[in-house]
Amino acid sequence: MKFALTAKQIEACELLGDDATHTMLYGGSRSGKTFVLLRAMMMRAMNKTSRHVCLRYRFNHIKGSIIYDTLPKMVKACFPGVWETSHLDKSDWFLRLSNGSEIWFGGLDDKERTEKILGMEYSTIFFNECSQISWQARNIAITRLAQRSGMLLRAYYDANPPSEAHWTYRLFITKRDPETRTGVKDPNNYASLTMNPADNAANLPASYIKELESLPERMRRRFLLGLFSATGENALWSYELLDKCRVLEGSLPDMAKVVISVDPSGCAGEEDSRSDEVGIVVVGLGTDGKAYLLEDLSGKFGPAEWGRQVVAAYDRYDADVVVAEVNYGGAMVAEIIRGARAPGDLKIPFREVHASKAKHIRAEPISALYEQGKVIHGGYFEKLEDQLLGFSTAGYTGDRSPDRADALIWAINELFPTLTRRDLTNVVMPPRANLDHAFLKARRG
Repeated sequence: MKFALTAKQIEACELLGDDATHTMLYGGSRSGKTFVLLRAMMMRAMNKTSRHVCLRYRFNHIKGSIIYDTLPKMVKACFPGVWETSHLDKSDWFLRLSNGSEIWFGGLDDKERTEKILGMEYSTIFFNECSQISWQARNIAITRLAQRSGMLLRAYYDANPPSEAHWTYRLFITKRDPETRTGVKDPNNYASLTMNPADNAANLPASYIKELESLPERMRRRFLLGLFSATGENALWSYELLDKCRVLEGSLPDMAKVVISVDPSGCAGEEDSRSDEVGIVVVGLGTDGKAYLLEDLSGKFGPAEWGRQVVAAYDRYDADVVVAEVNYGGAMVAEIIRGARAPGDLKIPFREVHASKAKHIRAEPISALYEQGKVIHGGYFEKLEDQLLGFSTAGYTGDRSPDRADALIWAINELFPTLTRRDLTNVVMPPRANLDHAFLKARRG
């Protein structure tokens, strides 16, 4: 069967041929956004000898989803014979075409590799899944859109729409500078188009859209309808706040105390689709008096496995205590943790916590600490942060139980036991351990 673009993909291609330097395709899942933008970048690379780059937050994700999946499929469908005559360099990770053009691939989570990539100039920069990319990272990368190749410079963006607080919404939908909130100098230079799964139905299994239709409302609006989620004044967290409370480079301070926090569930293991995840996070209290989210280990674990995860994290970080909510597990939670210890090993200090208030009530003082700059994320934690964004003063609006966020809230409560009565601004703690950014990045993959 001969390949043909859908009507919406043709519309997107026409938009990409207009005068705008910056073009974003946004909308639901598997709508053909990435396919179209890779096709446009390939056409530019084939037209004139030039250099282009595709960027995503995590390199492992771009390698799995772009390099080994969408890109070869697109090239073979749209440009027969080109893939076979091109060379994929798996050392520096770029594709060299027969005309000498290069398409590079990078993850913004790898400082060393990012510096190498951003040491070159490009005719096209493609920000893939840019809802995961910070405004600051985008601005640094865009300075490399400067190659003199005889073509117009282009910046492409795609995303499943996040919150209206995200820079993509402000820049492309409201046409305002994400920082100053003032209108951009040339609104016509920022173009966008919505692409949803229904627009790509010809290339999807018949059951796929039905599955999206059955999702909880919040996910359905994002992944089926391609709508940005509204941010109300009662939201406890926003993308903007989380970005302000994030460190991506350099060493973290010494840790005076490290907590492993667990929010158990009735999950039987990875294949258990009915139960919630087990929330497991590592949080340290720095010598600067701030709490640092160091690692999110949450997942679909049976009791024995999550017990092993907790013990391994306790040993790896030389932690001080394990904190676990026991509302539904009682004494079993403590036994699971202690049972994961090898016979003869030192016992793990363990503290039970009981949920006596609604989740959003417990979350409010934690949100206040973020506002004060007293909680810092050592990198990006997409799934956990998405749960935080679901909290408001009216309740939690997420799709399932916020197990990751609950574990984080218990950990911060452990580190700051008197949240409303103690000013920790000038607290100086004795050093415990230095955890540099490279170590944390390796732990998070």
